[in-house]
Amino acid sequence: MSTTSIILLVVGIYLLANFVLYFWQEQFLFKPEKLPKDFEFKYPNLNFKEYNFELDEGVNINGIHFSIPDPKGVVFYLKGNSKSIKGWGKFAIDFTRQGFDVIMVDYRGFGKSTGRRTEDDIKDDMQYIYDKVREQVDEKYIIMYGRSLGSGFAAKLASQNNPRMLVLESPYYSLTKVAKRILPFMPISLIMRFPIRTHVYLKYVEVPIKIIHGTNDRLIPFKTSMALSKIKKESTRLYPVIGAGHNNMHTFEEYHRMMEEILHAKLPKPVDPNETSLSFKRKKN
Repeated sequence: MSTTSIILLVVGIYLLANFVLYFWQEQFLFKPEKLPKDFEFKYPNLNFKEYNFELDEGVNINGIHFSIPDPKGVVFYLKGNSKSIKGWGKFAIDFTRQGFDVIMVDYRGFGKSTGRRTEDDIKDDMQYIYDKVREQVDEKYIIMYGRSLGSGFAAKLASQNNPRMLVLESPYYSLTKVAKRILPFMPISLIMRFPIRTHVYLKYVEVPIKIIHGTNDRLIPFKTSMALSKIKKESTRLYPVIGAGHNNMHTFEEYHRMMEEILHAKLPKPVDPNETSLSFKRKKN
């Protein structure tokens, strides 16, 4: 085989790989578990009610409201990129035990939710659900919570609304950056149909931001949250869970202690330079 033929073959394979990534990237990004319409959710230790929202022809968003008596507020929980709320629902106990109701929904194509997925459509779906929650609960009692994939959508919602706070667990800078780290030789910025730019959304968030991340996260490195925490540093606090990875945060007691502190945190008061050492300057010798 001639040198020219080899070059053409390599170029052809490269172009084919780009074609596959562009049109089939949903198969790489989303790992949904689909449930039949008559599937019955079961959470023995939690009180819940199932909801279905018909947003458009062929588009149904399925969700669950976990409730407790006299809640202090509601956590709108946006989950990761795998499975369905069938499995994610068990994590509602981490918030109900703290005195909060929890709203969880499945994105299009997950669980009982239906409809073709695009980034804009998912954002619109989540805003629709947020508006429904806001009809029942004042925004000052709504906590936006995004885990992994859901962190980008949660940041987008917080940038357009005014919840009590935004909590991000294992967030990414952007999905483009995540993909670029895995496939550095591909023109990811050109072929990514789900860039989900968390770092851009955070610039417009005007509520307290809490970021919690495992220091041993190999999928989304801890340094990602360090970078995100600097975007709105005056209103952001970073909580490192020492030794935790991407999928085992809940197995660390420190995570639960941090969540208790976050959920019950009062809005911080501005630090007065006249009453602290904030403005002290070291004298030069």
